[in-house]
Order: sequence, then C-alpha cells, then structure tokens
Amino acid sequence: MDKIAVLDFGGQYAHLIANRVRRLNVYSEILDPETKAEDLKDYKGIIFSGGPESVYDANSPKADDAILNLGVPILGICYGHQLLAHMQGAEVKHEPDSREYGLAEVEVKKAEGLFAGLDSKEQVWMSHGDSVMELPPGYEVIGSTRSGEWAALANFEKNFYGTQFHLEVTHTEHGMKMLENFLDLCQVKREWSIEKFIEEEIEVVKKKVQDKKVFMLVSGGVDSTVAFVLLDKALGSDRVYGLFVDTGLLRKNERQQVEESLKGAGFENLHVADASEMYFQALNGIYDPEAKRKIIGDLFLKVQANVSEELGLNPDDWLLGQGTIYPDTIESGGTRHAAVIKTHHNRVARIEELLKQGKLIEPLAQLYKDEVRAVGEKLGLSKSLVWRHPFPGPGLGVRCLCAQEEKYPHNHTLLENKINEELKEKGLQAYILPIQSVGVQGDFRTYRNPLVIHGDVSFDEMDAIATDVINRNDELNRVLWMCYPSKIEEMNVQKVFMTRERVELLQEADAVVNDFIVEKGLLQDIWQFPTVLIPLSINREFGEAIVLRPVQSTEAMTASFYKMNMDLVSELTERLMKVEGITGVFYDVTNKPPGTIEWE
Repeated sequence: MDKIAVLDFGGQYAHLIANRVRRLNVYSEILDPETKAEDLKDYKGIIFSGGPESVYDANSPKADDAILNLGVPILGICYGHQLLAHMQGAEVKHEPDSREYGLAEVEVKKAEGLFAGLDSKEQVWMSHGDSVMELPPGYEVIGSTRSGEWAALANFEKNFYGTQFHLEVTHTEHGMKMLENFLDLCQVKREWSIEKFIEEEIEVVKKKVQDKKVFMLVSGGVDSTVAFVLLDKALGSDRVYGLFVDTGLLRKNERQQVEESLKGAGFENLHVADASEMYFQALNGIYDPEAKRKIIGDLFLKVQANVSEELGLNPDDWLLGQGTIYPDTIESGGTRHAAVIKTHHNRVARIEELLKQGKLIEPLAQLYKDEVRAVGEKLGLSKSLVWRHPFPGPGLGVRCLCAQEEKYPHNHTLLENKINEELKEKGLQAYILPIQSVGVQGDFRTYRNPLVIHGDVSFDEMDAIATDVINRNDELNRVLWMCYPSKIEEMNVQKVFMTRERVELLQEADAVVNDFIVEKGLLQDIWQFPTVLIPLSINREFGEAIVLRPVQSTEAMTASFYKMNMDLVSELTERLMKVEGITGVFYDVTNKPPGTIEWE
C-alpha cells in the first residue's frame, strides 16, 4: 500500500495531518523527526509537521539532511516550513510584528503545484511566532499575508513546498484541496478507509489482550462508548466489563442518562460507583488547574482498584480499557517534542506507567473525534449516542474555576488603558479580568488573563477584534463579550475551590444552557457548549459569573466560537440570571488557538 510519512516535530496538529491524509484515502504513518533518510525511501512523500521549538535553538528537533536527496515531494507546515527553508540556507527569525494566531488571509501569488486551483485570496489558520525571512535557493514565493511576505514557498523543480499556515486544520478553507494537490504530486494510490481501521484494530485488540479480560472506564461520552463497543465486538461481552464512576462532577442527571443510554444500546455488564465524596475531599483546597486534572485522573484508577477488589477480580487477569483519543495525548505532551497544554485525566503518570507495562488498552488512541464518530456509526451505534456533545472526562471539574487571589498582568492598568484607547472609536469598553485560563499559542500552553469587551458590536466584528487584540498583547489569551450587566463597576474575586455547592450551581446553569439549545434547535449547529463557572462577582460583594463557550469544530484541535443570534443570547442570559448566585454572564469569542475549548 502506498504511504505518506509525517515527521512529528511536536506540533499540536502533527497527528491531524495524518488524519487528513487518511481522510483522502491514503495510508499515513507518524514517524520520529530524526528518522534516517534510508528508512524513508519507501514512502511516496514526506510531510514535516509543526512544532513548539525554534529552528535556531541548539536543542530543537532536526531532520536528516539526506531526506532532501530522496527525490520525493516534501511539504513543510509551520515549524516544518521554517525547518525546510533553514535546512537549505534561509534565515528564520522571531519577529514580534510577524507573529499570527488565528485566521489570516493569504494572497496567492502562483496557483500552481500545491496551490493549483485556488482563488487569488485564501482564508488560512496561523499559529506562529517565528518566520522565514528570505527565500532558499531555487524557491519562489507562492503566497503572502499582511504580516508575512514568505507565508508560502515552492521549489517547483524538486516538488518542495512550505506553508507558514496550518493547511491541515478545518479553518484553512481550502486546506484539504492543498493537501490533495500534494498527494497528487506524490502520485499515491487511494486505498485507506475507516472499515480497514476497524478490521485491523480488532486484530490488534485480540493480539494485545490475548486470554485476558478488559475492565473499561466508561464515562457515557462518545469516546468511551465507541471504545466499549469496539472492545465488545473484538472480545465478546463476557470479556469486557464497564465501570462508570460518578465523580460528583457530572452534568445534572448525567448518571441516570448514561445508565439508560448504555442499557438501551444493549450493554448490561456495567457497574456504577458513587465516588463523589472521595473526589470532593481530594479537591478540597486545590486551586491549580493542572493539579485538579491530575487528582481527578489518579482517583479514576483508585476507584477502579477498589471496585476490582470488591468484585474479587484478579488484577493479573485484567487490562484497563480507556476511550482515549489522540487530542488527549497531544495536549498532554504525548509525543517526544510536544509541549504540555493540559494533562488529560487519561494521561496522568499512573496511566502512563500502565501503558509502559502493557496493562492498558486504548483502541481509539490514534483517532480524532470525527473518526471516532465514523467508527461508532459503522459499528451500529445510534445517532443520538454518536453525535451527542463531547463532555470532558474530568467533567465539570475543568469548568468550575477556583481562585486563591486576584491575578492581574503586572502592567494591567497600562494595558487596559491602551486597549481602551484603541477600542474607543468603535464605542467599546474593555476590562481585564483578575483570573486566568488555559490557552494554546504556537504549540505551547499559556495561562493568562481574559479580556472582556462591552458595547454594541456584532460577533463578526468581535471575531476580528479578538484575534487582533490577542495577537498584539502577550498578556491575554481570551476575549469575552459582556452579556450582563451593562457595565462593570466592581469585580470581586471569590477565594474558593471545588465544593459540592459550587458544582451544583454550575449544574443548574449548565442545565439551563442545554435545555435552551435543545428547545431552540441549536444542538446540531454547535459542536460543544461548555458552561463555565468563574469565581468572580460582578457589581456585588458575593456571587459568581458564567461564561458561555459554544464552539464549532470537527476534531477539537482547532475551533471557532459559535456566533449565536443576538436575540437568543439575550434570552439565554435572562434565564441564567434567574439562577440564584449568578451575578454576570459573558460570551467567549475566542477561537482555538489561542484559547483551548475548555477553560482548564
């Protein structure tokens, strides 16, 4: 079978490139960046992924120079674009004025090769701080942006191409067309499919599990449900046992709904453990989001061990099963050169130990959400199960922010004044919030402050403003639009951590949101809708605020905020303000990057 090699330099989207190649029915493999040219001679083409490093750093990942002499097409993306140029003598520099995060417009200079069939202007997705500063020998510019003259380069004679933007993400409008052009240049046969994945993964599961059984951690979400079904198909119901842990961090009535949906799908071998008290005790006094995630992940294993002991199961006869998908491993720094964005509950240290010991089975670990759904449909799961909104394994634990004290950027007054001066002509007012959230910029994790903007403005205008503000201000990684109140007179950070009472408040608000989008027929339009509780009272001494975070995405590696009708936003805000304890409502207008989908 013809195949494409993706050299993984640690970028957030490295595996997404392979996903996109497979979507075009071509088999692809992800390889170490230091793979020797000799080992790449059987591949029809090579793609250099993005990555969080700078090519001029001594310890940054490099590629074998001999790859350039293999005579096959090469495509460099972001860091890969910079490295490809650098390997051929071009200068790469960190230029603050050239960095770009989010949507950009490329002017197509030459619609040939990689750019064959494209329009004169193309919408693309950027996430970089460094830039190529000159042409390598034999290259010409085929695309430029407002901030970067050398945004896309080509050596047509050798079929070498580089793009500073990420053509593999859905927000690059014709990215799949570019990738298809590259595959055409590689002259590969289209022989890969989801059916082949299922067929091969069933054999992999049988070989790995052998005569053992699988103890499967089931959340009721799409990933764990599809993994459960795939394991069941490979091994049979008598060898797969499901454990659903009620952490106390679930959505309102989630436990009951999960039990009913799994039993409705024909799964009787499911055990439910109520561990909520254990979770709240362990999270008492914990404020740091990474610490929260690790505690939640470790407790999953502790509960599993307790249940195994109660049921008298011999640990030597069982493997642990999880519905881990690839974004979980990527954002947890799961490849050699990747930076940690946030540790997923299924990637804590103890899970990694089990993985090394061969005691963990994760049949979906090479897939993205869109592929998982395709597998679920092929396995016969109902659309209601396969297409329900994603819900994070740590549950509301990553949507209920905690605070010890107010946290502002060191220059927050000057920064706020500067931004307000820039926004004044638009009739807008901006406030920096004294809390922080997780984001991702240039393949690195950020933990920075959100900016909230108030005024009469459309979501299309907010989209452009948010991208511009974050690109030009390192201290910020999110922009919010203020739904209520109309003006901020005072903000008081509540010094609180995870408590049952706070989670119950969030459950009520989350239920209001979910009921609303079902009632208004928005469920299919929105890919995921986190409702976030932030420990900030607005214009009152006590209380908290809600952040609405609806997004549109395909695979969770990139996302655009959902632009809800403004009348519906007002109606939803009114309903939320009736929930006792809520003092304000904000709407997150940040794309990913720079903001992650979840706030923690």
